[in-house]
Amino acid sequence: MAARLDDLDRKILRELQRDASQSLDDIARIVGSSKTPVWNRIRKMREAGVIGAQTVLLDAEQLGFEACFFVLIRTSAHEAAWQEKFLQALQSRPEVLEAHRLAGDIDYILKVQVRNARAYDEFYQALISEVQIFNVTALLSMEQIKSTTALPI
Repeated sequence: MAARLDDLDRKILRELQRDASQSLDDIARIVGSSKTPVWNRIRKMREAGVIGAQTVLLDAEQLGFEACFFVLIRTSAHEAAWQEKFLQALQSRPEVLEAHRLAGDIDYILKVQVRNARAYDEFYQALISEVQIFNVTALLSMEQIKSTTALPI
């Protein structure tokens, strides 16, 4: 069930998505409120689970992680034991930035950020040695055109 938010809540969330390091004074000024009501609304949205962890966005290329692969996985195993083993394998690999279970012909898609193709191959070899997978297709991203964590609120 979606949280019930008013216009001021949405303004606050947009500002936090834009830059969560802003001071409460700055956010309050931008959204047209004062510091205490803004703080109370942020606290309530955290308690309600609307606001999750605050983190820092890093530049992958600047840190040497130049290759982004989208990995399409098809499996012939759908039982709970296989899924649990697969999920554990993904959780243990920091290069997997995202993992989604899909409807359709592909069962899972992974976003994998690594230093280069050799590092991807090491990831791939480790994954298939740990979990039986029917088919894997890796697509190398040539250029990131858009990337955002901001929801359209």
